[in-house]
Amino acid sequence: MKLLRVGTAGAERPALLDDGGTLRDLSGVVPEIDGPLLADDAALRRIRAAAEAGGLPALDADGLRVGPPLAAIGKVVCIGLNYHDHARETGAEPPAEPVIFLKAADTVVGPHDTVLVPRGSTSTDWEVELAVVIGRTARYLESAEEALGHVAGYAVAHDVSEREFQMERGGTWDKGKNCETFNPFGPWLVTADEVGDPQDLALRLWVNGELKQDGNTAEQIFPVGEVVRYVSQFMTLYPGDVINTGTPAGVAMGCAEPKPFLRAGDVVELEVEGLGRQRQVFAAG
Repeated sequence: MKLLRVGTAGAERPALLDDGGTLRDLSGVVPEIDGPLLADDAALRRIRAAAEAGGLPALDADGLRVGPPLAAIGKVVCIGLNYHDHARETGAEPPAEPVIFLKAADTVVGPHDTVLVPRGSTSTDWEVELAVVIGRTARYLESAEEALGHVAGYAVAHDVSEREFQMERGGTWDKGKNCETFNPFGPWLVTADEVGDPQDLALRLWVNGELKQDGNTAEQIFPVGEVVRYVSQFMTLYPGDVINTGTPAGVAMGCAEPKPFLRAGDVVELEVEGLGRQRQVFAAG
């Protein structure tokens, strides 16, 4: 299933994109798309049954804002340097263990919302990523196979980063990762059964129409199942938590000088195979 939330920010309603590409209203079936819903097998069966019965009202998508496909996100866990080609372009050694950092849940915005270039920024960068959405509480998982059973679905994430804040201003990466609007998310949450193998998905990103990133999750150093298993050794993952699993090569930081960091007015488009497409216009913060 392709689950999404539509409407003005803070007042989104749950919806479903059916197999024919029609947007369907789910508000008469479930109150929200959130962690409790993803953990409720009966509620998910009700959605499937309603979709198969063909009785869900159609929504007019024209001019309708698409919000983040998940409400009340608990935490956004991010994995750094998780693609072999990205490690090479940045001159970094592939890590022996996954690199973990957090983004605040309030960085999450809709897939087509405006992204703000922070005040004083010189090095705002792009990163297309596969996001994993947790559907079952996960702690101390023993295997990657077990971990995949705790995944509700997948989505597109844009891990926007300010590299000077991240790398040159001291401390941890938090200052370069948690700026306002720095995690566009969606358009859809695609359930795991529909995605299949998460290690064979193409990821692409364009800046002002120019292809910058063209990768595949097969290049991940730590596959999705191992990432979820590993993270569960250090923190409990709850339904509605999100893991951004890293970005392939092609970021501005990896380019030759002068590096083409983002400025107000730039347009970024990105997609993950089968998970939909995002488009953001960047503006001054």
